[in-house]
Amino acid sequence: MPKTIKRTLKGAILEASASFKVVLLTGPRQVGKTTLLQEIQKESRSYVSLDDLNMRLAAQQDPASFIDRLTLPVLIDEVQYAPNLFPYIKMAVDRIKQPGLFWLTGSQQFDMMQNVKESLAGRVAILQLQGISLAEEQNRADDPPFLPDLPLLKSRQQSATPLNLTAVYFHIWRGSYPDVVTQKAKNWELFYDSYVSTYIQRDVREYLNIHDIATFHKFMQIAAARTGQLVNYADMARDIGMSEVTVKAWLNVLHASGIIYLLQPWFNNRAKRLIKTPKLYFMDTGLCAFLTGWLTPDVLERGAMSGAMLETWVVSEIIKSYLHHGRTPRIYFYRDKEKREIDVLIEENGKLYPIEIKKTASIQNISVKEFDILQNAGGKVAHGGVICFAANLMALSKNVDAIPVSFL
Repeated sequence: MPKTIKRTLKGAILEASASFKVVLLTGPRQVGKTTLLQEIQKESRSYVSLDDLNMRLAAQQDPASFIDRLTLPVLIDEVQYAPNLFPYIKMAVDRIKQPGLFWLTGSQQFDMMQNVKESLAGRVAILQLQGISLAEEQNRADDPPFLPDLPLLKSRQQSATPLNLTAVYFHIWRGSYPDVVTQKAKNWELFYDSYVSTYIQRDVREYLNIHDIATFHKFMQIAAARTGQLVNYADMARDIGMSEVTVKAWLNVLHASGIIYLLQPWFNNRAKRLIKTPKLYFMDTGLCAFLTGWLTPDVLERGAMSGAMLETWVVSEIIKSYLHHGRTPRIYFYRDKEKREIDVLIEENGKLYPIEIKKTASIQNISVKEFDILQNAGGKVAHGGVICFAANLMALSKNVDAIPVSFL
């Protein structure tokens, strides 16, 4: 990856490595986990990849000897292939008692995460990397996580590079994997075709023991067509010809490996009439566009999924802005039984920051009535925003601004 693209997570990794004996960096394949760790290491650190079958067998068959033979500090790549290493890593760090001894990377899968939490509790910092964010690509990796707070928005006016409709939909269609970003989407279709095949073959098939690859591929296409929508397990099960239990299990695998994000609804005990079904969002809109057959940005922008893909991109950018600062995003959506909804709520310091996402550049077409429903739902409502194609930051009301999409 070119050094010009600075990754926001670098600071959080170094901070965690100075305090914790183990740092685990999770995330989907090919988002740059290994590259990032190799770029930022300051001391001599040995490297082992469990993608190497000989190394993997050694780690699986004799984990104690495998750990004993390592030169510390070490970076172990694709550690999900040998989850039995974690108890021995615990023994090693408890014996040596130095921070930053083990850096690990892995796809976030259930078995691995369960073993990590059981074996390395109190010793491991778990961080998640996603694809390159808009802020990283615009060389403003140090920008704080997104919040529609007026001081933060004013600072974005100075740092963000304006984007028009065409540029935004190119970003959406292209996706955020380092390979497609740095190559300006050259071989876009080949990249995503190979990515899906590799993901299914190496991660999903091994984990779920799926033999019908074509059915799982169809499931991914069906999930992609529903990005930005409430999850309807029965609907998806009917379309794919599988049980609801299978659909739930497969969605959980996509979520655990960072391919999708299941955005939870916000509610409190006083709000009895709110729904409790999550919304599904793909974390990489390029992958989503590929799976749903939108093969150019122009066709995507004019197509039936144009609004859903814009919403998906905005939500994923907001999520990345928190994950890449080493934080778990407190992000939700609002929807009640009357189907009144707000696209995004960010909870910060006990306040709710409401956000709507609109594909318009005209503030005359923007209504902020939706924000009023929060007043009776319980919760302290803070400054809100409508992320849209307005050229500049503009007030829509006393507490709501039109926010250019480039401020993400």
